Amino acid sequence: MTETAARGGRLRVAVDLGAGSGRAMLGRLGEDGLDLREVHRFRYEPREREGHLRWDFDLILEGVAQGLKAAALAARDQAGRVRSVGIDSWAVDYALFDERGVLLEQPVCYRDRRTAATMDDVFGVVSRDAIFARTGIQFLPFNTLFQLVAHAREGLPTAAARLLMIPDALHFRLTGVAAGERTNASTTQLLNAATGEWDAELFQRLRLPLALMPAVRAAGTRLGPLLPALQDELELRDLSVIAPATHDTASAVAGTPLREGWAYISSGTWSLVGVELPRPLINPAAAEANFTNEAGAYGTTRFLKNVTGLWILESCRKEWPARPYDELLADVARVPGPVGRIDPDHARFFNPPSMTREIGAAMAEAGHAVPSDPVLLAKVILDSLAGRYAEVVDTIESLTGRRIEGIHVVGGGAQNAYLNQATADAVRRPVVAGPVEATAIGNLAVQAIADGELASLAEARARIAAGLKLQRYDPAEPSGRAPGTGTAPP
Repeated sequence: MTETAARGGRLRVAVDLGAGSGRAMLGRLGEDGLDLREVHRFRYEPREREGHLRWDFDLILEGVAQGLKAAALAARDQAGRVRSVGIDSWAVDYALFDERGVLLEQPVCYRDRRTAATMDDVFGVVSRDAIFARTGIQFLPFNTLFQLVAHAREGLPTAAARLLMIPDALHFRLTGVAAGERTNASTTQLLNAATGEWDAELFQRLRLPLALMPAVRAAGTRLGPLLPALQDELELRDLSVIAPATHDTASAVAGTPLREGWAYISSGTWSLVGVELPRPLINPAAAEANFTNEAGAYGTTRFLKNVTGLWILESCRKEWPARPYDELLADVARVPGPVGRIDPDHARFFNPPSMTREIGAAMAEAGHAVPSDPVLLAKVILDSLAGRYAEVVDTIESLTGRRIEGIHVVGGGAQNAYLNQATADAVRRPVVAGPVEATAIGNLAVQAIADGELASLAEARARIAAGLKLQRYDPAEPSGRAPGTGTAPP
């Protein structure tokens, strides 16, 4: 994928890990825009082993290494070399290592059921209000706080010496340097929002091992070169490893040329609906609404809410006969009027044995007719997501006291034209969609700033915007016509 044939700029690798697959993207932020292309893709779906749903860390690490090899070859084809690499991933999951850096067990996936009854146990020790006041983070049953409590109750490995979030763990394996990058650390619900450091009192009261936690470092920290053995194996001897905003949403927001007064939706397996603020917003109203204050790059705050995203549709598609995605969406767009609605954030849709049956049961309980046609079910899912986005946007306005002028959708979901138009209709504001690869772009931008190539996030966003082709969706007119569908933004 090439956004523009960018002039200038140093070649860098952004490794972007999603919930089951990862990509290595080779790119540069040149004087007139962005040059970006995928050089390697790999899969690593979690599997049941040793009593839990676990990630295969070694398989992920091998995918990263193969991605670096592919990037080095592609760079040589361009008569260039790779200057740096950074890894971002999903949040909340972690790996445990001993003193020698040996992985002690395969990391448990956040969709594992081990935290099912943990939240109430934690609130019996530290109240919900007190935890939010200290961390500013929304309550989700799979947050690292609850995972670690469940892990400690089950029994942590006796040799455990350090705990690292997934991208930090991979950086550690590449460089030998253990550090906890702040944007991902903030999602754990164990970081104090006021100090930006691990909350020692919270660890003490919950009897959690603070000694395992690494030093917290800012996005853009230069971690060092590859370990000597990897330099030889990968033929990358001048490569710097730079911690980007290692939480994938933090990288996506950094890579979004946000307009003043606009909200964003990072749309994929999850939909992260929020705004960028200069500081955390921690008060009883935000706590009641279960919003979160996650650290962003360069001192910003991502004030947002997690909405279950296209995970629901993708889970259904696994149960339906194979058909092209674009064809399915085109058929959905031809269905007139509403079909029904579900609450996409209900716990029943987290990881059911059959997503289609769970949706049918939810609709029947609500008194709706239960469609069997995949097209109608897909419309229910997408209309429900758009409606949920509208609710969250209205709540953001109420909590911040700021008018939201429009919505900028990035990530894989930015390609879903039907959902983009449904969102514009539901939120009653324009929607701009793109870039799809905002996460990789933001990852590259932070590397470039850390390397001194760019002066600031504002300069990086200006370069990103220079060559992007965005799509605009305006709310439908009363007649039902959507005049702005698929048009370039003014």
